Amino acid sequence: MTNSYGAMSIAELSAVIQTGAADPVDITQAVLSGIKAHPDKAIFISLLEERALAEAEASSKRIREGRSLGLLDGIPIAWKDLFDIEGLPTTAGSKVLRTANPAAKDAAIVDLLKQAGMIAIGRTNMSEFAFSGIGINPHYGTPHNPHGKDQPRIPGGSSSGSAVAVAAGLVPVAMGTDTGGSIRIPAGLNGIVGYKATRGRYRMDGVYPLATSLDSLGPLCRSVQDAVWVDAAMRGLAAPQIARRPVRPLDIVVPANGVFDGAEPGVVAAFEAAIERLARAGARITRLTFPSFDELPQLMAKYGPMVTAEAFALHREKLAGPQAADMDHRVVARTRLGEKTTLPDYIAIMEARARMIAETEALIGDRFVAMPSVAHVAPPIAPLEKDDELFFATNGRTLRNTGFGNFLDWCGVSIPCGTGDANMPVGFLLSAKTNGDEELLRSAIGCEEIIRG
Repeated sequence: MTNSYGAMSIAELSAVIQTGAADPVDITQAVLSGIKAHPDKAIFISLLEERALAEAEASSKRIREGRSLGLLDGIPIAWKDLFDIEGLPTTAGSKVLRTANPAAKDAAIVDLLKQAGMIAIGRTNMSEFAFSGIGINPHYGTPHNPHGKDQPRIPGGSSSGSAVAVAAGLVPVAMGTDTGGSIRIPAGLNGIVGYKATRGRYRMDGVYPLATSLDSLGPLCRSVQDAVWVDAAMRGLAAPQIARRPVRPLDIVVPANGVFDGAEPGVVAAFEAAIERLARAGARITRLTFPSFDELPQLMAKYGPMVTAEAFALHREKLAGPQAADMDHRVVARTRLGEKTTLPDYIAIMEARARMIAETEALIGDRFVAMPSVAHVAPPIAPLEKDDELFFATNGRTLRNTGFGNFLDWCGVSIPCGTGDANMPVGFLLSAKTNGDEELLRSAIGCEEIIRG
């Protein structure tokens, strides 16, 4: 059975389900078969076959009886291995949690999307404990970027399996989390859409944390419209309420500092071509220097990254015991750096963060911010696995652009905008200030086709 359904957008698949042209049970069976037949066995950590088929049967019955739950009824979704699934341990891409107690109930977001009729297909692979923008996992394998035709290339992380599952045409949508770029990075590197909501937009009950001051959620999918539909269901709405905004009044700021340092020429060319298309369509483009983009690296050099401090607080008992030997040594090394951040240091970081958010919001006002999602295309996996120094340097470059948005509490959506070196995808990151999600999504729908070119 072929899995053409997994390669559809949510909108396309919803149309064939709601009109009765395809049955949710047939779709679910095809999606499961497609995943099992796919040569990359590192994309999924586990399949929820029994649950998925039961949910598909229920969806099929509702639709036959004229009781559809809405646009998402019968749509398959894959879940990053950070979300609680009733009856199973949540392993967070790690071996050390395999024997953890099974979840007593679904994570709040898993339950909300089940209430919307979505079908939980399986759990996707990820960077262990969500602590890397690269996507390498020594325990479950590393999913290969499906666009890497010359050699195996990274998927981006930490939502690696979620992005590859969508980009490879296995599922129409997968859920991710984002602490420093873990939705927008793999979306950009795999040529799909990834929406990171403002922190706190969705319920976080039952989501394994990394750094609660930065953690946020969002879908990886094929279009901004798909993300809008899923966003509505994640907030418990029966239908989306986002209206398309035309490009002509769009006001976009492009940072003049930080985000282009060391960027690959092909990435810059693809991004600038998208900016030019937006300008020709009537968008107002302004280039500005962001003082916060210069201050943040200095702040991290002085006190250490906030994410590392919070990750150490979460994992300190594991790091002090025998479990550390069974963890990715790169995750262990990076997490242990958080021990150097003292409580006064952490308070200084938080005070500086509040000031920098206020100053940056005053600078940009109600305008959007645009930059490349990642300053490079997906690099080959093998050199990064062999060389820790190269791994950590690449991880820092990979996380840089998106990390500004997490620290400043922005929301953002990565949209494909062309290709760079080796014909690999380039992402266009459009961001808005805290709680600017509605306007961001309205505008992203309106300009998506122009950005894609």
